[in-house]
Amino acid sequence: MDIEKVYSMLTSILTNSKILKNESMSKHTSFKIGGNADILVKANNEKDIKSVLEISNKENIPIYVMGNGSNILVKDNGIRGIVLMICMDIYKIDKQENKAIVTAGAGVKLGGLAQELLKQEITGFEFASGIPGTIGGAIRMNAGAHGKEMKDIVVTTTYIDEYGNLKTISNKEQEFSYRNSVFSKNKWIIINTVLEFEYGTKEEIQEKMQEYARYRKEKQPITYPSAGSTFKRGEDFITAKLIDECGLKGYSIGGAKISEIHAGFIINTGNAKAEDVLKLVEYTRKKVYEKFNKTIELEIEVIGE
Repeated sequence: MDIEKVYSMLTSILTNSKILKNESMSKHTSFKIGGNADILVKANNEKDIKSVLEISNKENIPIYVMGNGSNILVKDNGIRGIVLMICMDIYKIDKQENKAIVTAGAGVKLGGLAQELLKQEITGFEFASGIPGTIGGAIRMNAGAHGKEMKDIVVTTTYIDEYGNLKTISNKEQEFSYRNSVFSKNKWIIINTVLEFEYGTKEEIQEKMQEYARYRKEKQPITYPSAGSTFKRGEDFITAKLIDECGLKGYSIGGAKISEIHAGFIINTGNAKAEDVLKLVEYTRKKVYEKFNKTIELEIEVIGE
């Protein structure tokens, strides 16, 4: 891929998006790890997303779509092609008599939306208030916490398919399951979603959000860079419990370490490379399999080379 040529094509056609060359992905992921992306586009509108997709298809350039990088590990040699970061962060709240309908762009931050809904006394989104992601990423992986998931509140989602067509699908068509959806199986780009909520009282909503924030502070290593929970919950076991019972809390390889607070989190102690994290993942998997004969799976997505 001729980076200069593609950069020139993008700058001539995109209207309101930021285009960066040879950009370190450590600046754009919550793990603070990762090599350079050939080109990173911070897309702010639907038209620009379609244009990037068109160039990608025409020039046969690989494209990787991301939100705000809170659930990914980028490998040390970076990402070839175009990284398309969805930054559309506009939302609209329609307060009807018995329910509130929220239309939110894929780049809307979950925490920011939760704060706005609190102000307007709209309940049902408290569970997402501490998840450090965007609407698009949360739908893609059916993010959840405290017994609730995105599937419980999503009505419809609008996306652009791999050919540039704009489509809208229902909740059922999104095929939500544990940390999964139809979007994690297809190269579709989420544009926005419609969510449905009920009304509550500011005091009750705030109390729940504060309770969840306290839980997160006590039970999760939020003072270190990470990609959130590293491993998925097992069908018949709690992965973090098995890792803990293997005596792996605090175990480290290079700058990557299994958190002493929560064994399900691998943290970056300051200078971790993706290679350190991946070695630690494999070591953890091996030890859990040896002791319990259980295979543990990653919740984070590993990308790049």
